[in-house]
Amino acid sequence: MTYPPAVCEKAQRLEELLQRVEAGGPCEQVRADLELDVQAKDLARLQARYEAGGRSWEALLDGRYGHPQTAHSALREWLYERKREDERLTARELSEEIAAQFGVALSVGHINYLLRKVELTRPRGRPPGEKQPAAGEGSPDSAVLVEPSLDNAGIFFPGSSEAADGDYRDS
Repeated sequence: MTYPPAVCEKAQRLEELLQRVEAGGPCEQVRADLELDVQAKDLARLQARYEAGGRSWEALLDGRYGHPQTAHSALREWLYERKREDERLTARELSEEIAAQFGVALSVGHINYLLRKVELTRPRGRPPGEKQPAAGEGSPDSAVLVEPSLDNAGIFFPGSSEAADGDYRDS
């Protein structure tokens, strides 16, 4: 797989960071010198990937082409749990709650995508039937399914005595 030059350069700088920290250089100073935004807690994970990949910078390439991962696992678990608590929440409301809780802006489409993956979305389309109160009854407890009237269903169709091709016969 070919990666953009910026992603390759970042992997090479990560390799240099790991080598300099391993040699005893101060982590904060090395990160500042290489202009890398790597947390100290991530160094062990990066070191393990580097070792498993044969101590090559290619092992440090990320599959996201340098794009940050905003919907991390803790955020997704919180999202799924919140949706299970209240199924009536919309993606827009969840987006606002995620921004307040995590400081991350996720689009409504991406939230729906994440919910669809774990089957937490509502069914598509309109509900099958709306309940309306029966005639003369105004209480919501007496709601029944109202079928549309079929009294004039055949009024728009020509009768069997008329020709369908526009040939009008005088009888």
